[in-house]
Amino acid sequence: MADPRKELLRLWERTSEAGRAHLLEYARYLSERMPAEPEPPYRPNPIPPRPDETVVGALKRLSASYPMLDRARLLDETSVLMAQHTLEGRPREEVIAELEAVFVRHFERWHAERKRSGG
Repeated sequence: MADPRKELLRLWERTSEAGRAHLLEYARYLSERMPAEPEPPYRPNPIPPRPDETVVGALKRLSASYPMLDRARLLDETSVLMAQHTLEGRPREEVIAELEAVFVRHFERWHAERKRSGG
């Protein structure tokens, strides 16, 4: 799909002055009724673990601590760790430590991508 900003500019340039006034009025209407979603925070909001934290609890805590990360991108690694804990009996502390490392690694990758793209 073409860049929507370029498409909008192309349409603006092809529109009459009256049409431009209507287009601007409609854009204002949309921005008031459908504001842009706020950008996710750029920094993690670390939530300390509870002493009796479960693996599921750690996953929820880390998801809340890193709201900017796409959960789908984390799914493969986190589900493997969950399976290792529930099906293979891997110790909770090890899995939680590795989950924390996964989230840190994904955050660093996300941050680097934002820097490269100028965001």
